[in-house]
Amino acid sequence: MSPDLNSLPGADSTPSPTPPPPINSTRGTTASNSNGHYFPNGHHDGEKRPNILYVMADQLAAPLLKMYNPTSQILTPNLDALAAKSVQFDSAYCPSPLCGPSRMSMITGQLPMKIGAFDNAAQISSDIPTYAHYLRLKGYHTVLAGKMHFVGDQLHGYETRLTSDIYPGDFGWVPNWEEPETRLEWYHNASSVLQAGSCVRSNQLDYDEEVMYRSRQFLYDFVREGGGEEAVCFDEGKGGGNNMGKRLVIPTTRCANVHSQVSLTHPHDPYTIEQKYWDLYENVDIDLPRVTIPQEDQDPHSKRLLKVCDLWDNPFSDEQIKRARRAYYGAVSYVDDCLGQLLTLLKQLKLDEDTIVIFSGDHGDMLGERGLWYKMSYFESSVRVPLLVSYPKRFEPRRVSQNVSTLDILPTMCDLVGTKPWALLPMDGRSLLPHLEGREGGHDEVFAEYTGEGTVRPLMMIRRGRWKYVTCPADGSQLFDLRADPLELRDLVKEGVVRTDEETKEVFEAFEREAREKWDFEGITKEVLHSQRKRRLVWGALTKGRFESWDYNPIDDGREKYIRSHIPLDDLERRARYPAVDESGRETGSRIVTDQAGSHGQ
Repeated sequence: MSPDLNSLPGADSTPSPTPPPPINSTRGTTASNSNGHYFPNGHHDGEKRPNILYVMADQLAAPLLKMYNPTSQILTPNLDALAAKSVQFDSAYCPSPLCGPSRMSMITGQLPMKIGAFDNAAQISSDIPTYAHYLRLKGYHTVLAGKMHFVGDQLHGYETRLTSDIYPGDFGWVPNWEEPETRLEWYHNASSVLQAGSCVRSNQLDYDEEVMYRSRQFLYDFVREGGGEEAVCFDEGKGGGNNMGKRLVIPTTRCANVHSQVSLTHPHDPYTIEQKYWDLYENVDIDLPRVTIPQEDQDPHSKRLLKVCDLWDNPFSDEQIKRARRAYYGAVSYVDDCLGQLLTLLKQLKLDEDTIVIFSGDHGDMLGERGLWYKMSYFESSVRVPLLVSYPKRFEPRRVSQNVSTLDILPTMCDLVGTKPWALLPMDGRSLLPHLEGREGGHDEVFAEYTGEGTVRPLMMIRRGRWKYVTCPADGSQLFDLRADPLELRDLVKEGVVRTDEETKEVFEAFEREAREKWDFEGITKEVLHSQRKRRLVWGALTKGRFESWDYNPIDDGREKYIRSHIPLDDLERRARYPAVDESGRETGSRIVTDQAGSHGQ
């Protein structure tokens, strides 16, 4: 299917809906439902494949979760239960510790510099394949609800997008490396910590509740249209509306498989959550950060982050830190509750046994560790993310200790649905299938790249085995042995160990050579600066005169909902009730064998 040109900048931001089939045609090509969704035919090869539910959280730090840290105070019963029947990756990382670049790399399987994902206002090209494209080629209906941080093109292969994004899809958040001391108005600041606490409502709650509603409704419609079933049959019966006469007995594999991505914005700051989740921690003495480093002893990048986030010379009291952490804990419990709702729904809809469930995030949150907040660094709480893959009928639950990346999700999804990334196209991610199957040959290596706010030159990471290596032309290099030093208290470069210990020296020098060979730091710097200048100029011009939004505007057409005279009776009956029933009220799944009460009358 050709790209949706209406989602590109400069075009009408409201996409044209896929046209429904002619009323009197033989149905089974597409089917509409009460929310304007159109379900295509399923696979053409007849092979049955699992559905995929991918749930993402935003700014969820893996080291703070109970499944990774038994001393964690955060209540996550649904996540813990899912982990118990999943392949759990204990050392999973994001490709960049910032929302936009991390997500663009995740969906494309390519590192940020290869695709121009420099920061949160960077636009990747619409001709870069994503896992949504690969899944569509295998007959999946690819559906996105929630945050993805697309700039310009708002689909990138997703056939259906159920919500707009919470953040702008334009050039408004472009960093400026040429004025590193200037704090731009959209930068993080201290207010998220200073104002932490409970709330009655927030825009983030508004957003995630819409994401959840739309996601649930889509799955309801999916099963009512026969999603995942071999066929949906129609007995002969009395017609109605514009579908006069007999209803034909028509076998169909309408929307045989779906890839549904539910991307929540919690527990991203600001640190506020509704009272219900705040009260979960009423009698808990919230832990303070384990590591405290005075600002004058911070590494160069951390010092810049403190200034960029307006935290320099702005210390917080223990009580302020505890309130911020408590609100974050509550927001994580909110995400856990959302996950539980989705898993319960899969079971209610009898989709649970044939659905691969993936859970992960885009990056973490320092949450006061080392005196740092938010993300944008390569310390564990910022760059390490949860990663679970649950499909017990194929993969036995196990824990994987090797270093992997969300960059690996694209080739993994391809393996899960029986395809491969095209060999002649770039690909940095590597399939997790060996790890999922518990066999030899799984990789133990991660690369990450960062060129957003808070740095002034490319900041890169290599994570391999026990080692974490970080380098930036403006700051020098760091080396940590995470097996011996999981809290990253000893920078072996700063302490001089790379000069005095022969083994460490060899490891460090090998990393240095590898970094020089892998990254053209001067060339990348020029490219980033060139991109920033272009986007600042264009954005300045676009804000003058009439403003044309690039943000996605999802279809919500009340004329196609509920009971309408022009909607064929078969469609009305499918949506009237799930599971459908026979004359005596016995369940028939999505098979309509008799008129359904409430489908077209009062």
